[in-house]
Amino acid sequence: MEVVVDFHIHSKYSRATSKNMDVEHLSSAAKIKGIDLIGTGDFTHPQWLLELKSGLSEAAPGIYEGNGTHFVLSAEVNNIYTKTQKSRRVHNLLIAPNFKVVEEINKALSEYGDLFADGRPILKLDAKKMLIILRSISHDIYVIPAHLWTPWFGLLGSVTGFNSVEECFEEETDNIYAVETGLSSDPAMNWRLSKLDKFCLISNSDAHSPKNLGREVNIFDCEIDYYKIMDIIKKRNNNKFLYTVEFFPQEGKYHYDGHRACNQCLSPKETIKNNYKCPVCKKKVTVGVMHRVEELSDREEGFKDKKFIPFKNIIPLREIISEAKQVGVDTKAVQTEYNYIISRAGTEFEALLKKSKEELKTFCSPKVAKGIIRVRNAQVDIHPGYDGEYGKINIFNDEDSNKDKQLTLF
Repeated sequence: MEVVVDFHIHSKYSRATSKNMDVEHLSSAAKIKGIDLIGTGDFTHPQWLLELKSGLSEAAPGIYEGNGTHFVLSAEVNNIYTKTQKSRRVHNLLIAPNFKVVEEINKALSEYGDLFADGRPILKLDAKKMLIILRSISHDIYVIPAHLWTPWFGLLGSVTGFNSVEECFEEETDNIYAVETGLSSDPAMNWRLSKLDKFCLISNSDAHSPKNLGREVNIFDCEIDYYKIMDIIKKRNNNKFLYTVEFFPQEGKYHYDGHRACNQCLSPKETIKNNYKCPVCKKKVTVGVMHRVEELSDREEGFKDKKFIPFKNIIPLREIISEAKQVGVDTKAVQTEYNYIISRAGTEFEALLKKSKEELKTFCSPKVAKGIIRVRNAQVDIHPGYDGEYGKINIFNDEDSNKDKQLTLF
């Protein structure tokens, strides 16, 4: 049984999130996308926790159900502290087995920050110390460093991170079983660091709105059971952890180096050539994920081992339709075709990953079907993101546009 899981999302109580990030809308979005199990996000927020308790009921060990969708209790916290004479800012994903444990987590963490202030609370707490505290509550709590490479708030980030997981968690590192690749990196980039081989690589959406749910997910072959899923992650079981679904990492906001204020996007080599300064204003550039990977890696690009869990890149269906029609992603034309495709395919993931080319042609416009196949084959033109600016992926080219214009003449 394939189970599609998105552990890391946020609720309406996090900053810069949609007011529709509630149980009802999350459930609806999960069904449309084809997600079987989603994280609740933000269980540290007292008001959201009350809503979760009233809106969810236990469905299986460590699994809750709301509006016909399965949920697992999750949250993200922002650990801000000083270590080795440097300010550290590290986001960590927490996953817990039940509400009783969550209540104990919140009681313990409330001593280090205001849990009411934000769905992703700021904790003046060393990440290692937090792990020790949480494991004293329950060994079934999992701490997973979030979006590992982001310059700010990633454990390996260039600005406020460390040079290794061990440097952050020290003797407690053996109790870290997984790390999250984040939108700006994919597993292949992480495979270049032999030090990461001991950790399971997971991928999640970090969604702030229902439409972004599932932009990255994990695919397991198992029952929807907290303990079984977490055991697969803990053991890096590549027979049961089938693959992850990934953004093209270049589309992430911090893939390349650069200075957004001056519209300067730089490759790692260009950054070094410019002495880490913006070519326009001469201020220091933000060093992105690709540069950081080059700095820390001990393997060449393309390294792969058969024990690694594979991955597939996707572009969300609405974005494919939008580019095919050359209209905005939130327009009625895109939504109409999206709804029709979902009604025929069943879910967005069925359309993007499962349906054959011949099947797609029966319910997609020819250009959308072509776009889906091109994305599957990674036949796309990529302009990397940098310094907080999302990258741009082009599926269609000038030749496609010329053909479309010719067709309109007849």
